[in-house]
Amino acid sequence: MSEQPFVHLHLHSQYSLLQSLIKFGPLADRVAALGMEAVAITDQTNMYGAVEFQAVARKAGIRPIFGAEVYLTPFGRTQRQGKRRDNYHLQLLIEDEVGYRNLCTLLTRGYFEGFYHVPRIDRELLAEHSDGLIAISSNMRGEIATLLQRGQRDEALDAGRFLATTFGDARVYLELQDLGWDGQRDCNAGMREVAGELGLPTVASNHVHYLEQADAYPHEALLCLGGQQTLNDVGRFRFPSDQFYLKSPAQMWALFPDDEEALRNTAVIAERCDFAFPDKPTYHFPVRPGTEGQDPAQELARIAREGLEMRLVGVRERVGDEKFAELVPVYQERLEEELGIIEGMGFASYFLIVHDFVAYSKENDIPVGPGRGSGAGSLVLYSLRITEIDPIRFDLLFERFLNPERISMPDVDIDFCQDRREEVIRYVNEAYGGRDRVCQIITFGKMLAKAVIRDVGRVMGLTYGEVDRIAKLIPDQLGITLSEAIGVEPKLREAARQDPRVDKLLAIAQRLEGNCRHAGVHA
Repeated sequence: MSEQPFVHLHLHSQYSLLQSLIKFGPLADRVAALGMEAVAITDQTNMYGAVEFQAVARKAGIRPIFGAEVYLTPFGRTQRQGKRRDNYHLQLLIEDEVGYRNLCTLLTRGYFEGFYHVPRIDRELLAEHSDGLIAISSNMRGEIATLLQRGQRDEALDAGRFLATTFGDARVYLELQDLGWDGQRDCNAGMREVAGELGLPTVASNHVHYLEQADAYPHEALLCLGGQQTLNDVGRFRFPSDQFYLKSPAQMWALFPDDEEALRNTAVIAERCDFAFPDKPTYHFPVRPGTEGQDPAQELARIAREGLEMRLVGVRERVGDEKFAELVPVYQERLEEELGIIEGMGFASYFLIVHDFVAYSKENDIPVGPGRGSGAGSLVLYSLRITEIDPIRFDLLFERFLNPERISMPDVDIDFCQDRREEVIRYVNEAYGGRDRVCQIITFGKMLAKAVIRDVGRVMGLTYGEVDRIAKLIPDQLGITLSEAIGVEPKLREAARQDPRVDKLLAIAQRLEGNCRHAGVHA
C-alpha cells in the first residue's frame, strides 16, 4: 500500500443528471494515471451507471466501489412538507450483496413512497435496510454538518448516535471536506469533536463533480442548464470554488495534514467494499401465468408447433399443394432448429412471456404491430403470432436475432396502439405480481452536437438566432461530434475566430457534449 493512500469515495458521475461532467472512461483513465487503485461512484439517489462503471473500471485495472447519495428527510417520508434544501445528504457505500439489495430497496422506496421535490428516505426506512452498507455523514448538507452550522451541537451528537446505533460503530464515518464553503473548516473542527465524543472514525473526501480544475467553468454552465438559469444571472446557483475535481493522493494529504487517520480510512473503506456484479449476466425470468411447474422449453415447443400448423394453412393457400409439400419439411426443420437454440440459450421463458401479453392484446382487440427489427427473422416468433412476417418466404436469418456464439437477451420490438398501451402494461402488472415486479426501461437523453450547442448558447444568454446559426453549421451526419464538425466545416472555425462568444460557446459545448441530459421511459 502507498505511504499516502487515498481513495475517492464521494464522487458524482454524469448519472447525477446535470450535476457532474464525469464520464466513466476518462474517470478510470485519470484514476489510474494518479496511481489510485480504486474509486467509488455515489450518484444522487440512483445507481444508473453501476454496471457500466464496473465494466469500464475493470478494463482500466481500477476496482469499482458502488454507492449512492440519498436524501434523508427530517419529516416522515410520506409527509409532503419542507423544501428541497430541508433534506439532509447521506452517502451510502455497498459492502456486499446484502448491502446492494438494501440500497436498491432504499432508492426504490424513496421514489415510490418518499418523493417530494426529490426522492427521500427517513430514519425508519434507513434503520430497516442498513445491513451491508457503510454510512458516510456527507458534505455540508449532511445532517450532522448542518446542525453544527446552526450551532445545535447536542442535536448533532444525537444524529451521530442515530447513525452509530443504526449501522454500528464500524460502519459509520464522519466526513471531512475542504472545498471553500463558508464555515467549512469550522464545521470540520466540529465534526472531529463529535467523532471524538462518540468514538466514531473520520474520513476525508473531495466531493468530486469534474475531473480537472479547468472543468470548473463548464461545470457552472451545466449547473445553469439544470437550474434553468444563465451564466449572467446574479445569484445563480454555483459551487463556492473550483476545487471539486479529482485530486491526487498527494493533494489530499497536503489538504489534510493533521488528519492522517481520515485519509487512511479511505483505503480501509475501499478494502471493505467487496461487492461486484457477475462478469457474465444471469437471467431470471418470471413464470408465465398458468404454466407453474411446467418445463418452459416443452411448453414453448408445444405452442410453437401448434402455431406453425396454423401458419402452414396460409402457406398452402399461397403456394399450392405441390410446392407446399416441398416447403413443409423446410418450415418444420427451421422451427425445431430455432427451438433447440432457444432452449440451449435458456430463453424459452422470455418467449412465453412475450407471447402471453401479445396474445392478450390481440384477444382484446388492442392493435399490435406486425413486428420489426431482427425478430422478424424468427420462425418461432412468427408461429407464436408475435410477428406477422414469414421469415422462410422472405429468406430472413434467425442468426441476426439470436446467435449461440454471442449470448445476449433477445430483443423483440413490438408496437402497441398508443391509445390502449396502458391496458397492456396493466395486464402485465396484474399477471406477473404487481408494480414491484414489473417496470419499464429507462432511457437517457444525451447532449449531442447540435443539441448541446443550443443548450450552452441558451445558458450563455445568446439569442435564439445567434445559436441557431451556429447549430445549423454542424453537418447533418449521424453521430458527428463537435470536434469532427469543427474539423470539416470551415464556417464554424471562421465564426469562432471572428466572435469570441462563439469560440467560448464551442469550448464549453465540447466539455458538456455526450453527457446525460435527462432520463425518460423508453417508448
